[in-house]
Amino acid sequence: MSDAALQIAELRAALAAQTATAEAAQARAQAAEAELVQVRALASCTEAMIQELKLEIAKLRRDKYGISSERRARLIDQLELQLEELEAAATEDALAAEAAAAADTTSTVRAFTRRKPVRKPFPDHLPRERVVIEAPTTCGCCGSDCIVKMDEDVTETLEVIPRQWKVIQTAGPTHPPVL
Repeated sequence: MSDAALQIAELRAALAAQTATAEAAQARAQAAEAELVQVRALASCTEAMIQELKLEIAKLRRDKYGISSERRARLIDQLELQLEELEAAATEDALAAEAAAAADTTSTVRAFTRRKPVRKPFPDHLPRERVVIEAPTTCGCCGSDCIVKMDEDVTETLEVIPRQWKVIQTAGPTHPPVL
C-alpha cells in the first residue's frame, strides 16, 4: 500500500470515529434536554401545588378569624389569579415534557430477558405427602381418548401443623401452551 492510500485510510477511520463521537454527544444532549423539560414540568407542578396550598391556608384563616380587612380579600383574589396562571404554565410544561419524551423514544435500548425467581428447595428431611391430580381421559377439544401423558408439573407448598412439618407435593399434567 502506498503512503497516500495509508493516509486516506487513517483519515477515514478518524472521520468515522469523530462521527460516532458526535452522534453520541448529540444523543446525550437530546436526552439531557428531555430530562430538563421533565424537571421543569415537575417544578412548575410543584410550584402550582404550593400556591394552591397557600391559597387554601389563607381561606381557612379567613374562615377561622373572620373578615378583618379588605386587604385579605384582595390578597386571596390575587392568590387565586396566580394559581390559575401557575396551573396553566404547569399544564404547558407537562405537555412539553410529553412531547420531549415522545421525541426521545428513538434511542436504542439494549434488550434483556427477564429471569424467573429461583427459590431454594425445601429440606430433604421434611416428610412429603404426594397428592396426584388425575389428567383428563378425553380431549376437551375433539373428544378423542388418545391422550398421552408427556410430563408433569410438581408444586411444593409448606404446610405447618403444630409441632409437625411436612411438604405436600401436588403433581398435575403439564398443559400445552395456549396460542
